[in-house]
Amino acid sequence: MTSLTFPVYGLGLHSTSSQLGLSSSDFATETYTKTWNLDRQLSNYLHQYLQEFIQPKTWEKFQFLAVAKGPGSFTSNRIGMVTARTLAQQLNIPLFGISSLAAFAWFKQRNYKINEPIFVQMKASRGQFYGAIYCKNKQKNGLNIILNDTVMMPEDWEKTLRDLNLSCPPLITPSKLGMTASSILELAYYKWQQGKRPHWSEVMPFYGMSVV
Repeated sequence: MTSLTFPVYGLGLHSTSSQLGLSSSDFATETYTKTWNLDRQLSNYLHQYLQEFIQPKTWEKFQFLAVAKGPGSFTSNRIGMVTARTLAQQLNIPLFGISSLAAFAWFKQRNYKINEPIFVQMKASRGQFYGAIYCKNKQKNGLNIILNDTVMMPEDWEKTLRDLNLSCPPLITPSKLGMTASSILELAYYKWQQGKRPHWSEVMPFYGMSVV
């Protein structure tokens, strides 16, 4: 990827599953991603790991932040979102909220052709599913939305796939999604390149129904 202004540093945070993921990049020569399996210890270690992760950089180096907005664990999602919004407010920089499902789709996008549907499924509560359908755009710099993130019963999800003539099995998200923090950051960077600069107050979590 080539940045519009060099270097553009971004930081991505993914906390919607049991695995915390952080990713930073200048989108030219340097990308670094790290994960921690924290489960319910997220609130105890998130700020410590953030401080350690960005070193030797300072917070002022970052031009934007990106955060997974869900779906996923209600508590972990809330903690990550509050942290990202607070940082963006304090640093006065844009904050991009990226769907956990979109991030997983982008993480797997190399297995798909342009305009080929990528449908992602995540377990929700009470026997329901989170589902979304995307496809790579022609510019290969992001995803087009065919079906936005939603929660539905299995029979409704299956009917949706049948109506769209999607016969291949969906991508089923794993329990640990922190590894896709780099995808959160990449998708946000594409929006940055398009001139988008969302204010932190615009970014809201998508809770749907929690898996925990």
